[in-house]
Amino acid sequence: MSARGSDFSTFVLSLASAVMVHLGRVPDPTGQGGAANLELARHSIDLLAMLEEKTRGNLTAEEAQLLTRLLHDTRMAWVEEQRRAAS
Repeated sequence: MSARGSDFSTFVLSLASAVMVHLGRVPDPTGQGGAANLELARHSIDLLAMLEEKTRGNLTAEEAQLLTRLLHDTRMAWVEEQRRAAS
């Protein structure tokens, strides 16, 4: 993978990690857990979706697959947390 690909992958992985922190699924970088913040999680998911739209056709197959998978996984996690919060 090129340096560019590695940089892009690291960036989208960091956004997906932020979603999981905001959903309370993983501790924040300080090691503290927190309450889920669905609004912040949704914002990070929206950023991933915007990247997918704006980079369509300009990514390697590996980058596009990573972004698609992360979007699916984070969206499903958000839906689960939204349902949990509503019950």
